[in-house]
Amino acid sequence: GGLPAEQRRKVILWGLAAAVVMRIGFALITTQLLGIIGLLFAGGILLLWVCWKMWREMREQATHAQAEAISDNPPVREAKTFKAAFLQILIADLSMSLDNVLAVAGAAREHPSVLVFGLIFSVALMGVAASWIANLLQRYRWIGYVGLVIVLYVALHMMWQGHRDAVERLGQIPSYNAVMPDFLDIEPGKH
Repeated sequence: GGLPAEQRRKVILWGLAAAVVMRIGFALITTQLLGIIGLLFAGGILLLWVCWKMWREMREQATHAQAEAISDNPPVREAKTFKAAFLQILIADLSMSLDNVLAVAGAAREHPSVLVFGLIFSVALMGVAASWIANLLQRYRWIGYVGLVIVLYVALHMMWQGHRDAVERLGQIPSYNAVMPDFLDIEPGKH
């Protein structure tokens, strides 16, 4: 949302291409990915970093908008670069693609064609809506905060689920439950 319109289309296109490649790549190696302990937790950490960057950017935009509203000579704000926007999208794509592929792979089970079609279809829908959403974000800044809360929830959920999976796979449930409060207890096989 912080890019000029012509660069926005370009970064959306490159971001979508990266999302397609990552989702299909992750989909093809899903069974191996499911065996890596802590990968979901690491994806959540990456997504937290994206949340932090989004928060800083939204605060910067709000400060700049406020300065414009009260001043005849507003300070000049440095425009977001294509590289910065693309890097932010790439990291968000990486962490959310991992989560998305694991969820879709679970739903598609043993049907790789359904998996690939579902992933390509979801990315295409994102591409159609991305410009429209960027324009809405420019017009109604509060929507960005709602999106930030959703991304933060996804990041924290990925971290919690990754943590639970690690405790379960490492066979540490009894010792974990012994030291944690009751509401944090892990029951085997329950997610």
